[in-house]
Amino acid sequence: MNASLSDTIAAIASARGAAERAVLRVSGELAAEVARSTCTVDHVPFVPRSRGAIEVDFDDGEGAYPALAMWMPGPRSFTAEDVLELHLPGQPALVDAALECVLGKGVRLAEPGEFTRRAFENGRIDLTRAEGVSALVAARSAAERRAALALLSGGLDRRLADLRGRLDAARSLSEASLDFDEADTGHVPLEEIASLVRDIRTGLDGALGWERQRTLHAGRPRVALVGAANAGKSTLFNALVKGDLAAASGPAIVSDAEGTTRDTKRGAWELTEGVEAELIDTAGRSEPSQVDASAGAAHPALEIGEANGIAAVRSADWALLVVDACAPAMNHDVGLPDGCHPARTALLWNQVDREAAAPEPVGGLAALGLPWRAISGAEGTGVAELGAWCAELLGFGGDGEGDGTGALAGSLEAGLGARHLGALRAALDGIDRALGSIGLGMPLDLVAEDLRASTDALDEISGRTTPEDLLDRIFAQFCLGK
Repeated sequence: MNASLSDTIAAIASARGAAERAVLRVSGELAAEVARSTCTVDHVPFVPRSRGAIEVDFDDGEGAYPALAMWMPGPRSFTAEDVLELHLPGQPALVDAALECVLGKGVRLAEPGEFTRRAFENGRIDLTRAEGVSALVAARSAAERRAALALLSGGLDRRLADLRGRLDAARSLSEASLDFDEADTGHVPLEEIASLVRDIRTGLDGALGWERQRTLHAGRPRVALVGAANAGKSTLFNALVKGDLAAASGPAIVSDAEGTTRDTKRGAWELTEGVEAELIDTAGRSEPSQVDASAGAAHPALEIGEANGIAAVRSADWALLVVDACAPAMNHDVGLPDGCHPARTALLWNQVDREAAAPEPVGGLAALGLPWRAISGAEGTGVAELGAWCAELLGFGGDGEGDGTGALAGSLEAGLGARHLGALRAALDGIDRALGSIGLGMPLDLVAEDLRASTDALDEISGRTTPEDLLDRIFAQFCLGK
């Protein structure tokens, strides 16, 4: 990026095309002058003085029309500069005329990603959060959006900041001890330095695992099992999940007693070859038998379990509503459970192997018009076909390729994960060399140099020492106005 960071820049920050509203963003020292020369309040030029939003008339040189001006003075703005946002009617010709008017005030058009680049250059965000902005804009599925938000909210940044601080402390101790003999009071025992370095290694392992999970879940859709207590969700969960994630979470408890599942359980579900989903078993909705008659309220543990389940369903890409086909018809005259969206919910008509089972959904359930399948989680009827069916619901074709929903290969997210994971592994290599040097009784200046290499690797992730050409490539992936 060769453009001067001292220029005032402007761009349309909203999607192109007709819309109710469009956003024109201006950042830099001329932002206040743009506001004064283009906006009026009660026919008086608008002179922004404090942070806030105000209704104005915006004049693009051809005529004036109502708009909303948002003033965010630096350094407490996203870019750390004075920022003016004009929320205008989203008619494309009006928006283009407004941008042309602003650019005639000594302002230049922003380059792709330049607003976020300024936030990074001015110390408002680190590089991982900037990458989170780009990934969020490019996200094509709920899974990719969650992964981007994990970066944008500082999940990796906070971990790296703590680790870097401890690395600085370990290196300082190593370098300070060079000036003292073991008998001197300024000498730090090697075991104390080694203990600190081992703690840093544990933290790096944690950061590496966090980033692996973040990029893994960017390509893994999330499916939630939801329904009344004792509908057979946990039996179905145990039949579908497998692998390390299932082992870590543990199998769901299965019992005839209502309300057995109170926590959300998570497992890996292979939908088709090469397509895996995260399956969530949620707590069943409370029934009257689970209500404390004396208190007139559900047990607190049940309420917490239901609340956690609702949150999990809302974050899922699809919900599978499990219904007991043997339940009385009156129990089916219900709406969708809390958290479910009708466009992202399918019905599993469960326990159809039993003699009392109705052949198809009835009552209010039938009126919902949800896609449905007849299954038996206990006997396995229809269970083997569920994966391929759910893959189709999620937008994946029979060959494992979909419309891009949740696909990691070739995406921006894959590049971010590779960069972060590579640097974290380099940081771990430096730590391991330092521990090896300490174990061999090598001079402390070599230990300090290994720790410095580990610090440099972390700094590449946060952007402290990232080469300019790499920064240019990263921010070039952004769209205009971001």
